[in-house]
Order: sequence, then structure tokens, then C-alpha cells
Amino acid sequence: MKKVLVIEDDREIVNLLEIHLKDIDCEVLKTYNGKDGLHVALTEKPDLIILDISMPEMDGIEVCKEIRKTQSTPIIMLTAKVEEIDRVLGLEIGADDYITKPFSIREFIARVKAVFRRAKMDRESVESNTNSELKFTGLTINIDKRKVLQNNIKIDLSPKEFELLVLMASNPGKSYSRSNLLNLIWGYDFEGYEHTVNSHINRLRAKIEPEMANPTYIITTWGVGYKFNEDIEKL
Repeated sequence: MKKVLVIEDDREIVNLLEIHLKDIDCEVLKTYNGKDGLHVALTEKPDLIILDISMPEMDGIEVCKEIRKTQSTPIIMLTAKVEEIDRVLGLEIGADDYITKPFSIREFIARVKAVFRRAKMDRESVESNTNSELKFTGLTINIDKRKVLQNNIKIDLSPKEFELLVLMASNPGKSYSRSNLLNLIWGYDFEGYEHTVNSHINRLRAKIEPEMANPTYIITTWGVGYKFNEDIEKL
């Protein structure tokens, strides 16, 4: 049984999510402010955290930052705000996904199941992967330790940025459409969410590319999507 922590100050939403999470055999932990939510997240170590952005005592952005200092627990952020900056900020500081209120229960459960599928695939990949390190000129990716070095300097990536990099670097030259990446990395296929892929690729490039205007590693395949540059020497 998966343990899901819901940190949300709207009790009606919490009760609704609890009902549907239990329907998919999840144990639900509930807190109604950021401070209590952070304490439970650090002590109970849930399999998934549902985290509202706007909350009393400590907002979701601060809670996410604190959790990410010690844990890589998947986080889905909820926001009632429509500004793109809130969603982008949540993703930049380590959230795995976000859902804007109001949302459908069908979509919510699809996102939750996608997170669990990804976690299972990641565990199986680590267990079966005999080559846990990918090395290219100027770039080293340690899959087991989820660590990336650029010219021997550590680069901090969010969970989804790391997964995007590993997927493409494991298959140099293979082009992935935005919908492919959305399905493979996020585990769902909702039309209109391709901008999530674009924003993650842009942030990934900003962290690993020597020149953003002329990418070395993550190349745009015009009319298709993105690929890892097959001309980079593999060491």
C-alpha cells in the first residue's frame, strides 16, 4: 500500500482526495498547514506528497524547498493561481508535477498513478542497469546516485530534469516529440501540457549547456522535438 501525504488547507478538497486515493489502495496522511505538513513529510517519509501552494504558516514553495534538502519524494503541487510563474517556480524548486484548481478527479488520479509507475520503473532500471554511469565529453551522469557533473562540477537538477537527461543521453541521436516525452517522463498524455516539456528542457539546457544559444547536448529536432547530440564523444 502506497502512503500519500496531502498538505492542503481546504478540508473539503482533502476529504475528496482522500476518498479517491483510498479507492486506489493508498494510505492517506492529512495536514492542513505547511508547517505540520513539513513535519509529517520528514518523519513519515511518504511515497507521494500532494502539496498546495497557498497555505497558512508556511506556503507550499517553502515546504517543497525544505523537503528537497533531504528527500527526493515525488511531489505534485496544487495551485488555484493562474499565473505561469507559480507553476514554473514550483517545478524549478523540485516539484515533479502540478495541477491547477479546479481539476478533475480523473486527471488527478491519472497523475498519481503516473508518479507511482515512474517510481517503479526507476527502481527496476537501477536494479537492472549494469552501466550506471554515462560519460560524454564534458558531462558525466551517474544514474544510481542521480548525480550530474559538468567538467567535474556538480550540477543540481530537479527530478524531472534528471529523468529527461538520462532518457535522451541513453539514446543519443533518437528524436523524441514533446508528447513522447510527456508520456515517458510524466506518464500521462493530456493534450495541451506539452509546454511542461518545453519549460523543463529550457531549464535543463540552462544548467548543462555551455551556450544556451548554441546547445551542445540537447538538440532541437525541427518539426519533431528534441534529441541528445549523437556527435558528442562517449567516453
